[in-house]
Order: sequence, then structure tokens, then C-alpha cells
Amino acid sequence: MPGKRLAEPCTVGVDSDRLNRAIDRAVQHLRDLRDPEGFWWAELESNVTITAEHVFFRHVMDMFDPSEAKKAATYILSQQRDDGMWSNWHGSDDGDLSTTLEAYLALKMGGVSPDTPEMTRAREAILSRGGVERARVFTKIWLAMMGEWPWKGVPIVPPGLVLLPSWFPISIYSFGCWARQTVAALAVVMTLRPIVPLSEIHRIDELFPNGRENADFGIRDAKGTLLSRTFLWLDHVLRVLERVPWKPLRKTALRKAERWIVDRQEADGSWGGIQPPWVYSLIALRTLGYPLDHPVIEKGIAGFYGPKGFAIEEEDTFRLQSCLSPVWDTGLALVALEDAGVPGDDPDVVAAASWLVDEQILRGGDWQARCPADPGGWAFEFANDVYPDTDDTAVVLMAIRYSELDAEAKRRSIALGERWMVAMQSSNGGWGAFDRNNTQTWTRQIPFADFGEMIDPPSADVTAHILEYLGRTGRRADDPVVRRGLAYLKKEQEHDGAWYGRWGVNTIYGTGAVLPALHAVGEDMTAPYVQRAVSWLLDRQNPDGGWGERIEGYHDERWRGRGPSTASQTGWALLALLAAGRAADAATARGIDYLMTRQAVHGGWDEAAFTGTGFPTDFMIRYHIYRDVFPLMALGRYRSILGEAS
Repeated sequence: MPGKRLAEPCTVGVDSDRLNRAIDRAVQHLRDLRDPEGFWWAELESNVTITAEHVFFRHVMDMFDPSEAKKAATYILSQQRDDGMWSNWHGSDDGDLSTTLEAYLALKMGGVSPDTPEMTRAREAILSRGGVERARVFTKIWLAMMGEWPWKGVPIVPPGLVLLPSWFPISIYSFGCWARQTVAALAVVMTLRPIVPLSEIHRIDELFPNGRENADFGIRDAKGTLLSRTFLWLDHVLRVLERVPWKPLRKTALRKAERWIVDRQEADGSWGGIQPPWVYSLIALRTLGYPLDHPVIEKGIAGFYGPKGFAIEEEDTFRLQSCLSPVWDTGLALVALEDAGVPGDDPDVVAAASWLVDEQILRGGDWQARCPADPGGWAFEFANDVYPDTDDTAVVLMAIRYSELDAEAKRRSIALGERWMVAMQSSNGGWGAFDRNNTQTWTRQIPFADFGEMIDPPSADVTAHILEYLGRTGRRADDPVVRRGLAYLKKEQEHDGAWYGRWGVNTIYGTGAVLPALHAVGEDMTAPYVQRAVSWLLDRQNPDGGWGERIEGYHDERWRGRGPSTASQTGWALLALLAAGRAADAATARGIDYLMTRQAVHGGWDEAAFTGTGFPTDFMIRYHIYRDVFPLMALGRYRSILGEAS
């Protein structure tokens, strides 16, 4: 049996008929969302930079499409704030300078006149915040490729980095997988420094507060640390060496970088299944001389479009997703159906689980640089065989284990997946998402790193999902793997009793993952450290019965676990309370009532908030399926516990 929890009968309940109806409607809605091929796949929404950069990408690749750019402009305009700026997430109190600058340029390229009120407000907002000179490095790299910022004004990334072996203290494998592929491609781009000038009407002279001729093109120290200043000094040294004509390793490094990039193109034409390394890899190869009709380029361009592509084109709008999440969505949907009491031999369950088994990755990847284990994990996307991740693998294993698949296929898939996942445990007992022991924090200090996380250290939420799966298989604290994982989680508990959420917003996500994991592996849920987390959650319940957390909570203590209620975050909080034995609490009943009261007519929930995380506050995500799966998990588990108690 799982860990000890409060076993008294429910003293504050919810009308069972109403609960059953809510669950039935949510289940039917989830079934309706399933693709005929067997999987679930909902939109992965982010801010407008992904769409704006696609407009830039088409220009730099010499394949600009005015019609597509116009549709992109229509979408971008629909996301503008009243103050003229664009935010990095829905509901933010503030806009983002670089996001606004990229949106402004994409609008100009899409045919929007700079004299319109919308563009006037955007321009004034950009200038009031320092203009182009204050933009982040990645924005300046795009501008440099289009002739709007000098290449001398961006940091140097030497291509020789790809020549260094994985065991070397500094190598391409020191970065997280998303940064690794981006750095490899940009090392080529920033060495060869391509420029595809904009037409005169698209230039952005008006965004330099003191005029382009008086602009400060220096590289800013975004971190303000001794190490970051040291890296700036090294950048200066590299610039001096750039002027030396004799560069014996330059051609060798570029050839190796080219081969490294080409070898990692995925079956769908992408790199890593995400937008940044994908576009930079194509630009790098184009800069190296690859023509547009080269098979690698053609495959890469085609991958953005089509029925399983990243592009969403409607009648008058175009937008691009940063990533696709069918494996993650499908795993979560099956866990939700299990919690709702749908049997494992249900045709929808079997079809989805069978699709997941077919998605298992049985080839090696970059993760083997630090973990020489046999493959067996799952990735997030339709195609990302080089970079399976432990978080998806844990959720998929839960889903497959619950399903009634062919016994031998199920046994083999689970054995391979579990062995790979366990092998990825880091030395501190936790799990990172894509790599083992990817913890070299110096990468955060390089001048290049003023946006997003550069490494993939273990996190509480990923570790918790893995321990929850292991607990479901019967493994307990006497198992060495579980014991080390538990020690890591206890060490990572925050000062107020919560756990940090790396891949979801934020402490509600982390705590909502950890408490079910502790229960699954047999922890005493009445233990003081568990009850600290419970008290923290109870203290943050909103008057409407729900829970919510603003993204600002990543950096502002006032918003830790606090914010307008959302369906997904309420689901996370309830999963934690139920695991801790608090089904009988009035707070739990109010949370369940919040979900039932706000359930939409179609059976799902409406949610505009971005509750997913790419890079905390830098790049946030709205998983459109979260609002449907996590509330159903909470309702289903609540009903199950009520049944046990009665």
C-alpha cells in the first residue's frame, strides 16, 4: 500500500451525483479531443517572438513570403497590450522590451505602416526603455543577420567549442540540450556573420534613441558577477585573435560543426523538436553554402508546415508554436482517464498506449555523453529521437502500465523505459530532464547567456514524477534509487515548505508533484516536513476555493503560490492535498467545488493563464491541455478516495 495518510471518513463532502456528472463530462470532452491516430495533441502557446522570428527567418533564408508575413502581423497585432508593448505571458503587469522590438519589426515586414496608432505606441514604449541598445543578445543576433546591428555588438561563440571532447571541463555538452544545439549552430553563424539587409522601408533607425550614429554597440554585462566580467574579458581576447589572419583550426571546427548539426536533424526536419536550434541550424547550413533545394534544407523547411507541423495558419492569421507536445499530452490524458475510473482495456486507452509504445526511442543520443546506458526513453514531440527526456518517460510509463496492452509488448516497453530512466539519475539523487549531472553553472555567466536557462540540473518536479512512477511499481525507501531520490527532495524543500517548480508555474506545480510522489513511495504523510507543505498550500487557497500562482512568483516572494485561481493550478494543489490525506478537509471540498462550478458546458475548463514553463519568466508556455487533464485527475482521485472511505 502507498504511504500512510489520514484515514478518517469524509466529514465535508461534495454531492456525489454532481461529482459523477462532472467527471463523466470531463472524460467525454477528453475523448473528443483525441486524434483519430490515437494520441492527444493540443496547442503549445508562447509569446509572439516565435512568430516574429519566423518572419525574420524567412527573410534571412532568402525565402520571404509577404502573404505569410501579413498574416503573422495580424496575429501579432492581436496580442498587443494597451500600453503598446507585448508581454512574455498572458496577464503580465509589464511588457518586454525585446519581445516588443521583435514584434514591431515583424509588423513592419508584414506591411503595417509605422504611422498607425498601434505602431506609434509600440515605438514610444521601445524608446522609453532604451531602444535597440537595451535588447537581449538573441534579438541583436537577429538584427545583425538583417544588417540592423553590427556583428561586433554581439558576443563571440568560437566554433572550436565543438572540437572539445565531452569529458573536457568546457565543451558543447556543458550546456543543456536546447542550448547545446543552439550554441553549435550559432557558433557557425556568428563566425561567418551573414547579412541579408532589410529593404529601406523595413529598417528600424527610429528605434535608436540617440540615432544609429551615436548608438552604444558595446556588449553589456547582464550578470554583474566576477565570472561574467571574466568572460567579457575573454570575449575581448577572442576579438583580438579574430584579427589574426592565421587560424589553423577554423576550417576544421566549421566542418565538424557542420557535421554535428547535420547528424542531429530529426525525421520531421527539425533540430531538437524546438524552434531556436531549428532555425539557427538551417541558417548556419545556408551560410555554409547549402542551397535551398538541398535535401537537408528542404526537409527542414517542410517540417514547419503540414498536418503535424509547428505552423498554425487560419484564414487571416499565422502563428508558430515553439514546440509540439503530443507524447506529453497523451501520457497526461491517459493518467487522467485512469484517475477517472476508465478501465485499462477501453479502446481509446489501448489505442493511445499502443501509439506511445511505437514512439519509444531505441537509438542513442547526446545524453550518452554523460550516461552510457541503453536507450528506452520517450521525447516530448512527434520527432526528437536525439533528446528523450525523463519527465515524459515517467508519465508515459504510468500510462502504459495502466493500459491493457499486449502483455509482452507492454512488459518489454516498460522494462526498457524504466531501465533508461533510472540510469539517468544524477549524483545528487535527483533527475534532470534531458541529461545526467548537467550542472556546470559557469555557463550561466557567459555574455551570450542573457536569456533563458543554459543547463539542465535536477529539479524537484521531474524527480517527483519519476519517484511517483517507481512508487506505483512497489518500490519504497529501502530501494537505493528511491532512497537517494527522497533525500534529494527533502534537501530541495523550500524555506516555507513548498517545492520549486522548474517546468510549471511554480511552487504549486512543484508541491503538487512532490506530495503524490511521497505518498506513492510509502512516506509517512503525517511527517512534519510533509505537513509544512500542506499548511503552505492551505494558506494559499483563494476565497473562491481555487488556487493560482502568478509567474512573477519565480522572482517575487509576494506571489509565491498566490494569484488568480486557475483550473490547472487548482488541480495540482488538490492532487497534493489528496495525497497528504486531506480529502476530508473543508478546503479540499471547496477546491473540488471550484472545479465543478467552473466546468464549461463542453466538459472542459477555460484557462487563459500560462501555467507551463520553458525558462522561468524568460519564456513561458500555455499548454492548452493542462486545463482539461489536471482538473480531471483531481476530481477522479477525490471520488476514488471517497469510495475507499465509505
